[in-house]
Amino acid sequence: MRYEGTLYRPPSEAYSLIVQATIGCSQNRCTFCSMYKEKDFRIRKTRDIVEDLILGRQEYRKVEKIFLADGDALIIKTEELLKILEKIKTIFPECKRVGIYASPKSILGKSTGELIELRKSGLGIVYMGVESGSDLILEKIKKGVNSSEMIAAGKKIKEAEIPLSITLISGLGGKEYSMEHGVESARVVNEMNPDYIGLLTLLVEEGTELYDDVWNERFKLLTPKEVLLETREFVQRLNLDNCIFRSNHASNYVALGGTLNKDKNLILEQIKEGLKMEGLEEGEIFRRL
Repeated sequence: MRYEGTLYRPPSEAYSLIVQATIGCSQNRCTFCSMYKEKDFRIRKTRDIVEDLILGRQEYRKVEKIFLADGDALIIKTEELLKILEKIKTIFPECKRVGIYASPKSILGKSTGELIELRKSGLGIVYMGVESGSDLILEKIKKGVNSSEMIAAGKKIKEAEIPLSITLISGLGGKEYSMEHGVESARVVNEMNPDYIGLLTLLVEEGTELYDDVWNERFKLLTPKEVLLETREFVQRLNLDNCIFRSNHASNYVALGGTLNKDKNLILEQIKEGLKMEGLEEGEIFRRL
C-alpha cells in the first residue's frame, strides 16, 4: 500500500484496510491536536485512490472493513465519493462497511439527499470529533464551528440514517471551564443522539498551541480526580437512546463503558469506584501510554 506521512484511524478501524482519500486535515488548526501537522491538506485524485484499492486487493485475501483516511475525507465531492464507493463494491464484494472521518463543515456542505446516496452506496459509519459542547471552549481550541453547527451536522448524519460515532475530550476546558465543558457537552450530545461516544482524556503534546499555554501557565490541567468529577457531571446529564459509550482509550485514567441510557447507573458506579482508587492522584501510572 502507498501511504504518505503518519496514519491515524479510530480504534474500531483497527482491522480495516486503510486507504488515503485525502492527505492531512482540512481544519488542522485545533490548538490541542498534533495530528497531520506535517501535511498540507489536499484531496487525492480518484484514479490514485482506485489504484490503491487494487493494490489492497492484491495484498489481502479478505477485507471486511475499509477506512477512508486521512482527516475529513467526507469533504470530497459527492460525485467522486460515489465513484470510490462503487469501486469498493466491485473490488471488495465481501466488504461490509466503509468508514470515514468528517468535520462538521464537510457534513453541512452536503445535502441530506447526498448523504443518503452515500449510505446506499456503502458508507457505513461517520466519525466526527465534537471535542466539547461549549461555544467558549470550541472558540478557544479553534475548532472552526460553534455548538449549533455541531448539532446540525450530527443531526444531518442521523437523518441520513448513517451510524454516527463522536469523540469528546475530558479536561479540554482546563480547571477554569471544567464544569461548563461537562454540562454543555452533555447538552450537545443529547441533541445529536449519536450511536457511539468515545470519551478521551486530554493529552498535551509538544508542538501544539495548548502545550505552550500549559507551559506558560495560561491553561491549568485537571487532576485525575477532577477529570472523573467532570466525567460524572457529563454522564449524569446524558439522555440517549441505545448509544454505546466507551471511555477506555489509553489516554483515560479509568476504563468506563456501557450502553446509554440503559447502563447509566453502572457507568456512574464505575466512576464512583474510580474515585476511590488508591494512588489515583499520582495520575500517569493509570494511563496506558
